[in-house]
Amino acid sequence: MSTLEIVAVVIGVINILLIIRRSIWNFPFGILMVALYSVIFAQAKLYSDAGLQVFFLAANAYGWWAWAHNKQDTGQVEVLHISRRESLSWALGSLLAILAWGSFMAHNTDASYPYWDASVAMLSITAQILMAKRAIENWHYWIVVNVISIPLYLLKDLTLTAGLYGLFLILAIMGLREWTKALKPRPL
Repeated sequence: MSTLEIVAVVIGVINILLIIRRSIWNFPFGILMVALYSVIFAQAKLYSDAGLQVFFLAANAYGWWAWAHNKQDTGQVEVLHISRRESLSWALGSLLAILAWGSFMAHNTDASYPYWDASVAMLSITAQILMAKRAIENWHYWIVVNVISIPLYLLKDLTLTAGLYGLFLILAIMGLREWTKALKPRPL
């Protein structure tokens, strides 16, 4: 446990609490958190997770812009469902990306647990894109990401980060519940 990890954990909790509230202020905290975690994960040889933070930086910038342009009259961000067909496409695309990226990392780096790490990274990318789109399905992906991340981070002695992802799991369930309350009907 390092000071850097402690700071990243605190910022991460603030970030997720703001996302649950559908507050646009989640994005500056998200940007800071991913900058810190890029260093933490690189030091732990979780290269897929380290690289993922670069994607998260860009996704947070895009999400900040997208959310700023999709507020309801109340000032809160509008929530929606993606279609079942689109949902299936995201799931299949995520699986293919996991296999491709995991294979690349296994054969070209000294990455720890390359397929497991790739699963966290690729599912996180899907979740982040769906969050930027304001799709409630993002929470389903975050729940899976959190469940598979916790044991990986424990194996890599990132105990505080594993604890953070345990908290993220609880917050993802809360986020799903809160966004469900604000949901528009699902398209066919």
